[in-house]
Amino acid sequence: MGGARGRGKEEELDFNPVCHHATPPLSVVYAVLRYGQSELGIQYLLDNAILEWTPQAVAEFLYKEEGLNKTAIGIFLGEREELHLQILKAFVALHEFSNLNLVQALRQFLWNFRLPGEAQKIDRMMEAFAARYCNCNPGVFQSTDTCYILSFAIIMLNTSLHNPNVRDKPTLERFISMNRGINHGEDLPSELLTKLYDSIRNEPFTIPEDDGNDLTHTFFNPDREGWLLKEGGRVKTWKRRWFILTDNCLYYFQYTTDKEPKGIIPLENLCVTVVDDPHKQYCLELFNPQGKKIKACKTETDGRVVVGKHQSYRISASSAEERDDWINSIRASITKDPFYDLVTVRKRKMINDQTTD
Repeated sequence: MGGARGRGKEEELDFNPVCHHATPPLSVVYAVLRYGQSELGIQYLLDNAILEWTPQAVAEFLYKEEGLNKTAIGIFLGEREELHLQILKAFVALHEFSNLNLVQALRQFLWNFRLPGEAQKIDRMMEAFAARYCNCNPGVFQSTDTCYILSFAIIMLNTSLHNPNVRDKPTLERFISMNRGINHGEDLPSELLTKLYDSIRNEPFTIPEDDGNDLTHTFFNPDREGWLLKEGGRVKTWKRRWFILTDNCLYYFQYTTDKEPKGIIPLENLCVTVVDDPHKQYCLELFNPQGKKIKACKTETDGRVVVGKHQSYRISASSAEERDDWINSIRASITKDPFYDLVTVRKRKMINDQTTD
């Protein structure tokens, strides 16, 4: 997992697994898990013979131990290595979903961690949830695919109904229509869908909040970080900035030791490309393909936070290879909404399965 922001390899998080305590202070475990260093925290317990390196033991620790960072748990459970997959399966099996409707089960499940941002991790975790729910409630759905698709529909419904930025709120009729034919080609009972819709409308999901009221923990597991030159907006000068790519945003700092970024560029719906510049080599450009201004913000020298007015951002790397690496990382991070893509893929799979039956 990524190192701490602004540190070289020789300055990574000071962590000595040798400890004279019979059990580690909870604050130590909490600290390493708090900032996304889940593997580091678990390694501490393993090295001190406090935790067995078995899927069941690790899953029970993540499920039962209080004070652990829910974001770090989500990152750890979403990894694709075989042992992580076994831990995820054991973690999900600790949940008892019998006789719960799907919304009730999702409320319980999603309270124990925060879903990571990567689509593949979300897919693995929701696949495991759907399998467990169907195992606890045989006969409710004809396949785990149905449970998977409906689970995403519920999560998206929660966002649409309760996000103040979404003006077009889905009606019950639209929710029912969206989910037609997902039960192996058949419709789910309208009574079931109505009950699920009403539950979300009356009570949104409670998402676990991790401790800390600043951005610090966001930068401890970046997708990419490094020094780049950034062209100014009004004054076209180039300034050296420390850039961090994480959580579908590009942050830039004046110094690696700064706690708060000088600017934040959300990458949603943006494009990135190689661009020739008469003054700098190895440039890339961020832009909105619809020609709109980029919804970014920055901190002025007097401390005021202002909305950026850039039509594009031009950034220079130190080499063509570094520029291309940044472009590839940014493209991998840019996404509209992984939920929609995952549901689309699963619906297509279901249709293909039906045609081959």
